[in-house]
Amino acid sequence: MQPPAPSSSSGSSAPGSPASPAAPRFDERLTVPGSWWAIVALLALSGGLVMFPLGTVPTLGGVIAAGVAAGVGASSYGSARIRVVAGSLVAGEARVPVSALGAVEVLDEEEARAWRTHKADPRAFMLLRSYVPRAVRVEVTDPADPTPYLYLSSRDPEGLAAAVEAVREAG
Repeated sequence: MQPPAPSSSSGSSAPGSPASPAAPRFDERLTVPGSWWAIVALLALSGGLVMFPLGTVPTLGGVIAAGVAAGVGASSYGSARIRVVAGSLVAGEARVPVSALGAVEVLDEEEARAWRTHKADPRAFMLLRSYVPRAVRVEVTDPADPTPYLYLSSRDPEGLAAAVEAVREAG
């Protein structure tokens, strides 16, 4: 896998148009579920309760500080993106050209759990989120890359697989 590299738009198509090679064919952000924001609110309240014996201003400071810290943590954990753009599959910090990818397998909940646990290879690149039950497993065929496959949690695994196949057929 290669580190992320800036991509440039080429051709006369406007950026973002379907004909543009830099236009994403698939773009998904693995945001945290709404129930996690309720937990963030409870953590903010807990910060206020810890500071309550010190007075009103420290209580408000505790609510704000704990709420901001918990909110930043939830937001950053949910900021992982999976994109198929400019002939590459970009998942988190990994960027792999579609030409270096093999078979794409859509995993249902049971198979996804198996590939996260007893079937998992420690060399695999895994962008998984526990709150996303389905996934895609993509083989890496590049002989210079020791990564056997990519395991990517996705709410739309069929769309991701179709986007990878569409880029493979187009290029």
